[in-house]
Amino acid sequence: MSRKIPVASTDLGGNEERYVVDAIRSSWISSTGPYLNRFEREYAALCGTSSAVAVCNGTVALHLALLALDVRPGDEVLVPSLTYVATANAVRYVGAEPVFVDVDRDTWCIDPAQLEASITRRTRGVIAVHLLGHPADMDRINHIAAVNGLWVVEDAAEAPLATYKGRIVGQLARMATFSFFGNKLLTCGEGGAVTVNDAQLDTRLRILRGQGMDPQRRYYFPVTGYNFRLTNVAAAILCAQLERKDEILARRRAIFERYRELLSPIRGIGFQPTAEWASISPWMFAATVDAEEFGCTRDELAAALAEQEIETRPLFYPLHKLPPFREESQQRGERLPVTDELAASAIMLPTYNLLTDVDLVRITGVIADVRKARRKRPAPPNAAAA
Repeated sequence: MSRKIPVASTDLGGNEERYVVDAIRSSWISSTGPYLNRFEREYAALCGTSSAVAVCNGTVALHLALLALDVRPGDEVLVPSLTYVATANAVRYVGAEPVFVDVDRDTWCIDPAQLEASITRRTRGVIAVHLLGHPADMDRINHIAAVNGLWVVEDAAEAPLATYKGRIVGQLARMATFSFFGNKLLTCGEGGAVTVNDAQLDTRLRILRGQGMDPQRRYYFPVTGYNFRLTNVAAAILCAQLERKDEILARRRAIFERYRELLSPIRGIGFQPTAEWASISPWMFAATVDAEEFGCTRDELAAALAEQEIETRPLFYPLHKLPPFREESQQRGERLPVTDELAASAIMLPTYNLLTDVDLVRITGVIADVRKARRKRPAPPNAAAA
């Protein structure tokens, strides 16, 4: 039997081990140290912001951003329903309510045309998720927010190095949040960051991240804070990843291009679109399955791939239909047809730097074989006459 192909795997082929060993030998293994300082400095420079605040994971990054913006119980925050649950969970953490907005079919990101209708007197802001590495239409979102007195936060957990109209994500809103989970383009296992261009917000983020301690008066705590800090050891891994960011990005782009080349001839398989103004962060390759044209559903294809030791995952389940959010969504009368359609038809294929061309041919070959086996072929045009 062929080896199992996981849906994701890490690439730690640079200085990651050397830097981790150096951090351990230096005894700087907690939430201060030279690698932490270096990462924050380099990541801010990469995103074109005045600062980057490192935290222990991407969900915490969102939570911290909302705390810094003083989002409170009774507030509403507009979020796409087609996203990882952390986006809505973070809103609930501060006692506010996520209000779900449908996505745009051309980007799979929150639809600016739907935002205006979702704004109420309780709305405080928008979390614009750059889904699967594709930037949301930030100019339109920022305009709508400005007209209505709202803030905007970029949820760029899946989108480091993506660009919007030539500008890298992370600098396109009041704040941006990132994740460095094990399957992300840049990783340290668990980690995150908030990028910001506002000195006052930066100070507030750092105070809240570090248990609420006054930066000018050690062990004096003027506010209730949180322990959201990243370790120097994890930052050491991220520093090594940043050194290889161009290499990592180029390899992922090559994988995406090869998938498109191999899958394009297979009828019933579609692709995540890319807007002309976007350069995506190639996180995970997503395809759609037209059950009628392909011959089986997305879930049936996933099961067939699993039988061949090829792991996949579905796109995110619509948040407005999940038990923690379903009742409130129904009360608001939310109807999100594009979200529902994409969530039911999209599949995420194995995507990681160490995939070989042999692996890609094998994965796409199984997909082609499944279509041949499941699809009822129509009779040739002249069969009746013959």
